[in-house]
Amino acid sequence: QVQLVESGGGLVQAGGSLRLSCAASGRTFSSYAMGWFRQAPGKEREFVAAISWSGDNTIYGDSLKGRFTISRDNAKNTVSLQMNTLKPEDTAVYRCAAGLRVTYWSGQYAYWGQGTQVTVSS
Repeated sequence: QVQLVESGGGLVQAGGSLRLSCAASGRTFSSYAMGWFRQAPGKEREFVAAISWSGDNTIYGDSLKGRFTISRDNAKNTVSLQMNTLKPEDTAVYRCAAGLRVTYWSGQYAYWGQGTQVTVSS
């Protein structure tokens, strides 16, 4: 089992930056691919980014690469999401997830955090 806890969300003005973190418990963290997803009110869950267990492979949602960067530190059992040049449309609850492969598909992730709210004001 892997338990995930997100932090780092908050209120930021458009054009600003935030860094989200996801702390994982469990000795097998380094075995899992990690992903970030977001969901805005009234919208479907959206893939944000994912990273392989080694950190060598990363994928991003459409239009997010270049503004968002995912990284991980297996020694600290954490995965981070650096978000730059934030826009009001980035407002959502952001959740991290752990799975066995790097994929856009949320169904492949077995473990989920509760989420952290990101609000971008215009």
